[in-house]
Amino acid sequence: MISDKQKKILAFGYSDYDAVICDGAVRSGKTSIMAVAFVDWAMREFSGVRFGICGKTIESCVKNIIIPFISMSYAKRRYKLKWRRSDRVLEVWSGRVKNTFEVFGGKDESSFALIQGRTLAGLMLDEVVLMPQSFVMQAIARCSVEGTKIWFSCNPESPQHWFYKEWILKHEERNALYLHFSMEDNPSLSKETIKRYKSLYTGAFYQRYIEGKWTVAEGLVYDLPSGAVTDEIPSGGEYYISCDYGTMNPFSAGLWCVSSDTAVRISEYYYDGRAQKRQLTDLDYYDALVRLAADKPVRCVIIDPSASSFIALIRQKGQFRVKKADNDVLSGIRRTASYLQTEKIKIHSGCENAIREFGLYRWDCTAACDKVIKENDHAMDDIRYFCSTVMTKRLKHTPLD
Repeated sequence: MISDKQKKILAFGYSDYDAVICDGAVRSGKTSIMAVAFVDWAMREFSGVRFGICGKTIESCVKNIIIPFISMSYAKRRYKLKWRRSDRVLEVWSGRVKNTFEVFGGKDESSFALIQGRTLAGLMLDEVVLMPQSFVMQAIARCSVEGTKIWFSCNPESPQHWFYKEWILKHEERNALYLHFSMEDNPSLSKETIKRYKSLYTGAFYQRYIEGKWTVAEGLVYDLPSGAVTDEIPSGGEYYISCDYGTMNPFSAGLWCVSSDTAVRISEYYYDGRAQKRQLTDLDYYDALVRLAADKPVRCVIIDPSASSFIALIRQKGQFRVKKADNDVLSGIRRTASYLQTEKIKIHSGCENAIREFGLYRWDCTAACDKVIKENDHAMDDIRYFCSTVMTKRLKHTPLD
């Protein structure tokens, strides 16, 4: 069964529109049906040409589009498929018709160089709001074959976002079909599943990912639920330390105990060199980590990848394994907010500096895009590092990951 909105995506390939834009709530059935419609259109209209499929990263594109598509019984029945992982290319045959679909990642401003020089007959951009404008415009410029069409999908962000202003608000003058999706537009979701997804978010994240609204992020970054603060310490599990390195800025580290799919930040170390009017050395901070770990068998220390001298010292000492943190700020904030809301991570009441920062860490509502105020964010950063680097490996079902 497919919904009326999904039928409109399928019909787009037969229309006179140059582009289709699908935005709205998470898990609303946009991406999967768009991949089917995109390939069907390409195989019906062209042969022997190249198409582009873009995501924020190549890995996210493969996970969200390529693997689900080649696993579909529909695709297997209709086409001969060959996924060349090393080349990031999907080859598709139907009788004598053969086309190539190349995967690109648009994670930062330098990514536009990866797609330069290509000639494409069509383009699908998933999670387009997470890509820089320079990459998107370069990708669109590569579509120089007669009859090309562009396929966009995204979840909402700030109404100041360039894609909202340049494409969604101007979709008519760009001859683009604009389709807005809610979870109810996905017939495969049960009422219980929709209810579960609605429980994952609060604030701006709820408005965007559940209600599908383009809204400004303002106020506190995290709505700390009462159940996310605990007086209990787990009796055992796997132990990690997450660390935000600072010299004159505060240095923050948290000791985590992870059991099953839940983690508790059981204790912390926090030092503000500016407030104390004394700057500590890397060796001082290393000794603090040793004291924080106490007798716990810490699996690794997750740390800001820019703290090169401190990372080198920890490795030299040999007591702890070091893992450089995933430092994508906005994705990390979204994950952390979801884990707090569902109580997948909890903060022990003794972590006073972390709890204090939760009450102070705010969005910069004057910024043109989502941006946090760089104050009271050091424990927030070390918690985000832990969520993005450890918990995402354990929790496979988080929306948008």
